[in-house]
Amino acid sequence: MAVNPVVIALSQGREATAQAVATAIGGIVHGREGRVDQSVYTFPDALAHIRDLFAAGVPVVGVCASGILIRAVAPLLSDKRSEPPVVSVSEDGRMVVPLLGGHRGANRLATRIAEALGGTAALTTAGEVSLGLALDEPPEGWVLENPDNAKAAMAGVLASGGAHVDGDEAAKAGWLADLPSVEGVDLICTTEPWSVSKPTTLVFRPQRAALGVGCSRDCPADELIALVDGLLAEAELAPKALKGIYTLDLKGDEPAMLALARHLDLPLRLFTADELEAETPRLETPSEVVFAEVGCHGVSEAAALAGAGPDAILGHPKIKTAHATAALAMAPQPITELRGRSRGRLSIVGIGPGQASWRTPEVSQLVAAAEELVGYSLYLDLLGPLAAGKPRADFPLGGEEDRCRYALERAAEGREVALVCSGDAGIYAMAALVFELLDRAPDKGGVSRAARPVEIVCSPGVSALQGAAARAGAPLGHDFCTISLSDLLTPRDDILRRVRAAAEGDFVIAFYNPVSRTRRTLLAEARDILAGARPGAPVMLASNLGRPKEAVRYLRIEELQVDDVDMLTVVLVGSSASRLIRLPDGDRIYTPRGYAKKLATGEAGT
Repeated sequence: MAVNPVVIALSQGREATAQAVATAIGGIVHGREGRVDQSVYTFPDALAHIRDLFAAGVPVVGVCASGILIRAVAPLLSDKRSEPPVVSVSEDGRMVVPLLGGHRGANRLATRIAEALGGTAALTTAGEVSLGLALDEPPEGWVLENPDNAKAAMAGVLASGGAHVDGDEAAKAGWLADLPSVEGVDLICTTEPWSVSKPTTLVFRPQRAALGVGCSRDCPADELIALVDGLLAEAELAPKALKGIYTLDLKGDEPAMLALARHLDLPLRLFTADELEAETPRLETPSEVVFAEVGCHGVSEAAALAGAGPDAILGHPKIKTAHATAALAMAPQPITELRGRSRGRLSIVGIGPGQASWRTPEVSQLVAAAEELVGYSLYLDLLGPLAAGKPRADFPLGGEEDRCRYALERAAEGREVALVCSGDAGIYAMAALVFELLDRAPDKGGVSRAARPVEIVCSPGVSALQGAAARAGAPLGHDFCTISLSDLLTPRDDILRRVRAAAEGDFVIAFYNPVSRTRRTLLAEARDILAGARPGAPVMLASNLGRPKEAVRYLRIEELQVDDVDMLTVVLVGSSASRLIRLPDGDRIYTPRGYAKKLATGEAGT
């Protein structure tokens, strides 16, 4: 989904303009703490706040001096093809300046803001200044097939003052109508395959076509892909002229469908049987057999027509193989609406200990793109500005299965959902439970059939183990393991067996969930086992890592007391080789890997 822009207001005098900008572009206002009254979210540090939003891929519009925005994002600038728009607006709204991402939406944002406020959009990109268009940003419904040629083509257009517009769809390219006709640069507008022979040729595809597909259960992916490739070749239609792939929602979890979407690099959209049945009067090959099986008289033809819209016609009726069908529908104009619903996506994200600087850019981007956030209340609060204004479903500790089930079922409705965990979502967190629910049969406590097609994305985070190790120095320099001391889900005897095995193997150990209000003895038993196996081993106690109340303490294994530890503490126990050393900046633990021995023996390699 598109990420909503954030409008920054730094003072009460700028707040009215910020609210007007937000209304014009569908954004939300974030205001400086103590200086604004009506913002959705407030922040104490403008530069850090803007930087966090930019790193997450959120478009930023600042009602402030351009220099503030520039100083905020400057350390993060790297690739103009992936950076979000940044726009500066004067306090009175008279000047609107796109600073970054001109051809990734900033120019459009600036133009909309200027029109709404009666100001001027100060566009500075060469194409807009000289010709009033950007060749690498065609209007909605059009796709540039070969963007790598855009730079050379634009240079040629600027040098000559025009270009040669050609192709069977040129008449529909009204956005190029005012471009003077000059030889040298070719702008081809066509749905047909086109061979590009020079670097100043650009091929634009009007997305007038919708591909409808159907298949039997467990259809071979190569069969469906070959059928569609053959259909496109017969219809002389380039894949980029397709708006999307459309099918019955019951087929949303078919591996062949997902493989086809990856093959064509197109979105897969789903319709219910009732929605497809409404297209029956327009079908060329309705089938009572299909109706009896899935509840509509056709899948591929109906899905193509539903995807292309009410004015579309069947450009190519259904063709089929033993297990698959495919059809094409053509709209009279480029399709600007992606009809149907998506498979839905559940992003299982680990936000690290909570501070923004320890959160990965990928996690921030997935959270920013989510339509709904699900998680334990504390973890959602730690997201700060990324959670502002977003629908959220807060669950208490102990509601883990309800939390995961809710997230999956909401994604099954076609939503972008982020399931938020602390640390890394795959380490003692929710990722495993999500897959367990998907693995269970519905009548055995699993999720609904509708949730099975949901796309699952797991994004790594900084685990408590890694955070503690970084603070400690390098305790994980050699072999290590993690053990949870919670006996809620793991039998007590199994936990102690693992502790004894780790002691015998002389692993560095990270203990998760070391104690709770009612569970106080397992940590003491683990201490006694390890003290006997590795007397004097260094121990680190780390709590609230990356948060204002962070606390780190070092001691020896024999000195470890249960009352020194709480539920938010990670306990790191060194191996017999681990060493606690004193440095000017404080104590550190490291576990040597054996480089001294290698140096002594003259061994090569790492």
